[in-house]
Amino acid sequence: MIRLEEFILLINKMNKISTIFFGTHDFAVKILQSLIDNPQLSIDLVITQPDKPSGRKKIITPPPIKILAEKYNLKILQPTSLKTFALKTLGTFDLGICAQYGLLIPQHILDTPKFGILNVHTSLLPKYRGASPIQSALLNNETKTGITVMKMDKGLDTGPIILQKSLPIEPDDTFLDLEQKLSQIAILSLSETIFPYIEGKLKPQTQDNAQATFCREFNRTDGKINWFLSAQTIYNQYRGLTPWPGIWTMTDELKSNLPKNKRIKLLKIKPSKQQLENKKIKIENNKLFIGCGNNESIEILELQLEGNKPMSAQNFINGFIKNK
Repeated sequence: MIRLEEFILLINKMNKISTIFFGTHDFAVKILQSLIDNPQLSIDLVITQPDKPSGRKKIITPPPIKILAEKYNLKILQPTSLKTFALKTLGTFDLGICAQYGLLIPQHILDTPKFGILNVHTSLLPKYRGASPIQSALLNNETKTGITVMKMDKGLDTGPIILQKSLPIEPDDTFLDLEQKLSQIAILSLSETIFPYIEGKLKPQTQDNAQATFCREFNRTDGKINWFLSAQTIYNQYRGLTPWPGIWTMTDELKSNLPKNKRIKLLKIKPSKQQLENKKIKIENNKLFIGCGNNESIEILELQLEGNKPMSAQNFINGFIKNK
């Protein structure tokens, strides 16, 4: 016999939109939290990527979404692939929401929820389809980006657009800055989309494929600095690729007396007005500069020499340059 508490819970759930959430990374955590907080939604299933080794010690670590879902005792599944995943056997769902999931969602999954699956993408589609829209916008020195809520289809970010909101990119915005701003816009965009879409008041609009651009996943080698490039280009590389994969150089490439064959990660930099030959290191008023292309330079504020802890430019000057 069903208990009164269970009966009340069942009645309350019947009046909510049964929702599946697909997501993995930090950006998706804020989206899921906003959906959990919405009294008109019932998050009946969370699908995220499997736990993976992390850090130098390769400790098996759950994705951020799993940690949040466990906090609220939500049902969690972590398939390695959705190609043969039988979602229909798990029940009926009204809607799917996807944010930075990271795996392809096949057509049979897209067709399972009654109203399909909505994806929150961090660019103004059709520009920057793919895995790294925030990083790519910063690398390319864009001055505007935004959020697109679209109905997913089997293509890569090709589905029809339901709603878009734009956001100016400030000259010193980094990846983390922009991700934070976009997450707030994404939450607002979904709140303005879900119910009008289900009620048929918002009609998805086909993307103009002729205007599409694409972005790829980045890896550690993308962080290697080319000192023949302009200071602004290197600064954009820092803005887009920090904290991961980070930007770096080898000591052998710099005109200095630093230890040979050591990697230096540049953790915080900014453009400088100093004119300086490329690859040359200059110390002035206890500040550290490195020359770039066109006799420009960047100022190094924080860095990490291979085998050492992160340090300020001042500590680096005192420990590795003044003592040489």
